[in-house]
Amino acid sequence: MRRSFIPLATALVGAVLLLPFRSAIADQPAAPALTVSLVAPAQREWPETVPASGWLKPWQEAIIASETSGLRITDVLVDVGSVVRKGQTLVRLSQDSVVADLRKQAAAVETAKANLAKAKADADRARQLRPSGALSAQNITERLTDEQTAKASLESEEAALESQNIKLAQTTITAVDDGLITSRSAELGAVVSSGTELFRLIRQQRIEWQAEVSARYLSRISEGLSVEINGPEDRPIKGKVRLVGPSVSTGTGRAIVYVALPADVHPTVGLYVTGSIELDTTPALTVPETAIVYRDGINYVFTADENKRVRRVRVETGRRNDGEVEIVSGMDRSAKVVTSGGAFLSDNDLVNVAG
Repeated sequence: MRRSFIPLATALVGAVLLLPFRSAIADQPAAPALTVSLVAPAQREWPETVPASGWLKPWQEAIIASETSGLRITDVLVDVGSVVRKGQTLVRLSQDSVVADLRKQAAAVETAKANLAKAKADADRARQLRPSGALSAQNITERLTDEQTAKASLESEEAALESQNIKLAQTTITAVDDGLITSRSAELGAVVSSGTELFRLIRQQRIEWQAEVSARYLSRISEGLSVEINGPEDRPIKGKVRLVGPSVSTGTGRAIVYVALPADVHPTVGLYVTGSIELDTTPALTVPETAIVYRDGINYVFTADENKRVRRVRVETGRRNDGEVEIVSGMDRSAKVVTSGGAFLSDNDLVNVAG
């Protein structure tokens, strides 16, 4: 009996001795989980945007073709990717046969001039002799008619000469406008026919974005609205709405909005890009993007109270701009939001506030 009493007494003494230590541990303040920075939501004036996607295409495309036929290409002076000026020579055609025909026609004009001079002299004599009656009325009429016929013949030959000069000019094919060559079918030595396409040209190197937007936004989109395009290599491109398409696709329920790009911007034609069209400016309650915590597909932010305890708050986000995101619902302007590090926090964690 005495032996069982000794261990029990020893345990009671030990428990009494440990009580001060446990009390000291309980009295120690909890360690902060993280040092954070707090920020109040900002009130911004942001434009409402319409998402869009579509192709980068030429503003206008010019087709350069041959206006004459049966001539051989002797020189091709440009290639795909060449930047050309209006009137610049692109292709030369063989001129030998055209020059020969031109000389022949020039000789025909000279012959017609000589015939006219002879007919005019005969007609002048007939007019002088008409009062005297030395020539019959029929003879006089014939001479006057010959004069008129010779005049008409000369005009016809001169018109034919002008036509030959035009044909000679057509042996040099030039650019119809400033622009960029995007297609070439002209081959050295090929014999062309009238209307044969030789080149395609982007007029003035102007590219536009043909953006597809939902038909429900059409009533709010007008000419001159600002547009931002996510260009190649994630470089934004600014533009302006040039034209709103007059029809809506029955298959997709979307319409085309034509967006003009700055004259000094020349993105690659044929790229499919996304962007947004800016509508009216409306207020937006924003926080830094780094304050948003994604968990299970839901957006949260952490807010801190006066006791430096954080609380996880579910929010709905909206527009984004310059590193900030709009809070549509779930939070008011008086909240103090943890700017970053929320992924390492839990509800009711104690934090240390920087600054």
